[in-house]
Amino acid sequence: MTGWGLGLADAARERELLLRIIDTISQGLAMRPLAQGVAELITDATDTDVCFVHVLDADGLGLTLMGATPPFDEAAGSIRLALGEGVSGWVAAQAEPVVLVEHKRADARYRYIPELRGEDYTSMASVPMTSRPGIPVGVLNVHTIERRDFTEIDLRLLSSIGRLLAGAVENARLHERLARREQARERFAAQTVALLEAERRRLAAEIHDGISQRIVGLSFHLSAAAEAVGTDPVFAAGQIDAAGDLAAAALDETRRAIAGLRPSVLDDLGLAAGLESLARSVGEVPVTVEVDLGEVLLPDHVETALYRIVQESLQNVVKHAAATGAVVRLRAVEDRVELEIGDDGIGFATATPRPVGAGITYGLAGMRERADLIGAELSVTSGPGGDSATGTTVRLSLPAHAASPRSPGSPDRGV
Repeated sequence: MTGWGLGLADAARERELLLRIIDTISQGLAMRPLAQGVAELITDATDTDVCFVHVLDADGLGLTLMGATPPFDEAAGSIRLALGEGVSGWVAAQAEPVVLVEHKRADARYRYIPELRGEDYTSMASVPMTSRPGIPVGVLNVHTIERRDFTEIDLRLLSSIGRLLAGAVENARLHERLARREQARERFAAQTVALLEAERRRLAAEIHDGISQRIVGLSFHLSAAAEAVGTDPVFAAGQIDAAGDLAAAALDETRRAIAGLRPSVLDDLGLAAGLESLARSVGEVPVTVEVDLGEVLLPDHVETALYRIVQESLQNVVKHAAATGAVVRLRAVEDRVELEIGDDGIGFATATPRPVGAGITYGLAGMRERADLIGAELSVTSGPGGDSATGTTVRLSLPAHAASPRSPGSPDRGV
């Protein structure tokens, strides 16, 4: 095998390699095929034996092997390292290259991964893939079976390749994120239609089975009273009383049906006072409410969703938490509106939720659905349950553009 340093010093060969990599990147491949194609190009052009492309996860806490030369390509997607773990994790955390000429296991940073058969290779070079100075998006590793002294020229070339690949990785990640967002919007639209249809069916059933039946009965009683008013005043009075009872019942059912769409307390008092009223209605558990939206005015459908999420959360607190207190916080923070419902109860294992229909999990599914429909992110943190009072916190974060600034003449709405 020829010495790599001599080959890389050839400017024409270097340009050819970079052009081939640019051509691969410009094909707009998804992340894994992109990493795979570049890995094979690098080993082919640099006389190295194997190349691994590790990509930093979106949360920045770990690396995933995204591409590798055969036979290790089958491991792509299944090898993960925490940030700082192994040589690759160290390079990602420090944004500095590492060269191990031999005796890799003697280096404290090295971690042996059986699937990658590190014992078959003597030397390695690892460089960060950076799109901006000091901000890596991944790590590029090359290995050789024979001992190899990697030069500064070698590292500069690998770093140049890493920068090219880093930009492509960020573009691929952005494309995947946009694709997921579009899919999510399609799901949300389908959920919205399903919810609207469910609401229509609910209203139709309530009107047909309840309100309309009472109105029919009301009509019968009034007709009977009208016929008997001249001949049997006592009977007519009884019919009128019965009609009055039916009218009151129909009015109550109408109010319940309307409340199912939007709580009337929001129109009467505003969101802040509505949440205060909701907190008082819990009764069994003291609830503190803190609302500070500043100049932000929430649209009606967002207010309704937030109210229902708080309502479901507090119901879960009462039914499942065994809590001695809870707090509801709603505030505007920089470019977001944030809602938090926390309790000091026993918590539950969020990683192993109860089956749907077992109360709290079903309620969480409904809350997530409501959050999705207003473009908000909802998360739940909780202890594992048991005897320790670890508590549960529901957090919702909504982009400020989903709300609107309060105009000078707009009503306070209790916020």
